[in-house]
Amino acid sequence: MSARTATTRLGIAVAAVATLAATATPALAADSASGANNNPPVYKGRVTAKSGLLLRDAPTRGSRVIRTEPYHAIVPIFCKTGGDDVGGNNLWYLLTDGTWAWGSAKYIDNIGPAPRWC
Repeated sequence: MSARTATTRLGIAVAAVATLAATATPALAADSASGANNNPPVYKGRVTAKSGLLLRDAPTRGSRVIRTEPYHAIVPIFCKTGGDDVGGNNLWYLLTDGTWAWGSAKYIDNIGPAPRWC
């Protein structure tokens, strides 16, 4: 395993632990969208890829596809990081809907503020 892959997987693990801690109780989960109680906010985006968006296990074009999201789907975003360039955009978003998958920011329009850095 390359150092970059190991670092990416470590980042995913840290993000998963942070999200579990932020959603430990219903009251904390309700506050996470507003950033109250020092919980990281959950950002939203809309898929713009006409044929659907491939979601991967790392922020690289060659990583394993976990699943897809359909065109116009609204997705929860935990954070962003740099990765492989896709059509002139090297940002990738970590989606937080249970599978912890990476999607290219090239094909996700932000709804509201841009996600924080991972």
